[in-house]
Amino acid sequence: MELNALTSISPIDGRYRNQVQHLGEYFSEFALMKYRVLVEVEYFLFLCDKKFFSLSAATRKALRSAVEDFSLEDAKTIKATEKITNHDVKAVEYFIKEKLTALKAEEVSEWVHFGLTSQDINNTAIPLSWKQAIEFEYLPALLNLNRQLELLAEEWAEIPMLARTHGQPASPTRLGKEIRVYVERLANQVEQFIDVPVSAKFGGATGNFNAHQVAFPKKNWVNLANEFVEGVLGLQRQQFTTQIEHYDHLAAHFDAMKRINTILIDFCRDMWTYISMDYFKQQTKKGEIGSSAMPHKVNPIDFENAEGNLGIANALLEHLAAKLPVSRLQRDLTDSTVLRNIGVPFAHIILATRSIEKGLSKLVLNDEKIYDDLDNNWAVVAEAIQTILRRENYPKPYEALKELTRGKNGINKQTIHQFIDGLKVPAIVKKELKQISPHNYTGVNPAF
Repeated sequence: MELNALTSISPIDGRYRNQVQHLGEYFSEFALMKYRVLVEVEYFLFLCDKKFFSLSAATRKALRSAVEDFSLEDAKTIKATEKITNHDVKAVEYFIKEKLTALKAEEVSEWVHFGLTSQDINNTAIPLSWKQAIEFEYLPALLNLNRQLELLAEEWAEIPMLARTHGQPASPTRLGKEIRVYVERLANQVEQFIDVPVSAKFGGATGNFNAHQVAFPKKNWVNLANEFVEGVLGLQRQQFTTQIEHYDHLAAHFDAMKRINTILIDFCRDMWTYISMDYFKQQTKKGEIGSSAMPHKVNPIDFENAEGNLGIANALLEHLAAKLPVSRLQRDLTDSTVLRNIGVPFAHIILATRSIEKGLSKLVLNDEKIYDDLDNNWAVVAEAIQTILRRENYPKPYEALKELTRGKNGINKQTIHQFIDGLKVPAIVKKELKQISPHNYTGVNPAF
C-alpha cells in the first residue's frame, strides 16, 4: 500500500500531518541524516582549522554547501549506501568522502570521522536537532499560548465568579485570577525547563579518546573536544561518558515537559468544566456539526483533543525519561531505536497547544450565567460575616453561621440580611456586613 496521509499508521504522519509536517526538519530520518552530515563536516573543518591538514577555500565552501543544500536525493544516496554497509553513520561518512573525491580532495578524506565512533555523531546530531526544535518550535508555541492566557486573564480580571472547592460553592474568586494561576504555573516550569542544558557526548569509542591519543599523544584532546562541541556546535559536552551520552539532561527535559503537559491537562479540564457549566459559550462555524444525532450540540472538542494528545505525549515521555539514562556497561543499542521516537511526543505537544489556542479563540464569556450562579449562592458570604464577627469579638460566630447555612437550601440575600439584623452588634458593623455580596466578596485583586 502506498504511504500517504490516509494509509499512514500513525496519525502524526496521517490525519495530523498538515499541522506538524514542519517538524520533519528536526525529527525525520532525513533530518537525522542532515544533522549527522552537519556534525561530520563541522568536525572535519575544525580539524583543518587546527592544522591537522590543509584545505582549499573552494573545498571548504563546497562542503558547507553540502550541509546547507542537503536534499532528499542526498538522503536517498546515504540510504542506498546503508543497505550495503548496514550501518547508518558509516554511510554518512562515505557520503562525505565521496563529496571530497568529487572535489578532487580525496587525499584528506581519511580525516572525515577521525578517531570517532558512531555515538560521537549521534550524541551530537540528535541533541543539536533537539536544541533547535526547542528554540524554534516548542518554546515559541508554549510562550505564545501563555501570552494568550495572560491576555485573557487581563481581559477578565474584574469578572467575579463563584469558586468551587470539592465541586461545591466556595468563596468567590475572579475569572481572570483563575486564568492567571495557569500563567504563573507555566511560567515557573518554562523557567526550570530553560535551565536544563542540552548536552552531548564526544570522546571516542568508550569516551576516553583512545584513538585520538594514540595517534597524537601531545594534543590536548579534551580541550579540543570541548572547544568543538561547545564553541562550534553550541552544546554542553559531558566530560565523563561511556560510548554514549548518559541522557540525564535529556531526561530532565522530558520530565519538565511532562509537568508542563500536566498543567495544560489541568487547564483543559477546567475549561471543559466551565463550558459545561455554561460560563462560556462557543462560537460556531457555518457547516460544522457537533453531534451526528443531536443537532443542538457544540462540543468542547479542542480542549478534549488537547487533553488526549497531552496524555499520549506524557506516556511516551515517561518511557523516554526512564529508559534512556539506563544502558548496560559501556553501551547497549536500546537507546538507538528509542531516540528515533523523541519527535513523536513533541508533535503531540505541538498539536495540543494549537488545539488549546483554537479552543480559547472560540470562547464567548457568558457573564449572565456567572452572575446568576453568584446570586443563587449567598451562603458563600458566611465566611466573610463570621470573620468580621470574630474581629468584633462576637461569641462563636462560626457556629452561628454554620447553623444558618450548612446544608441548607434557599439561602439568599434576604436570609443573610435577616440574620445580620438579629445580631447584637453596633449598627455600623451591620451596615458593613450588609455591603458584602457574592459579587464583591472576591478578595484582593493584584495588578497583573
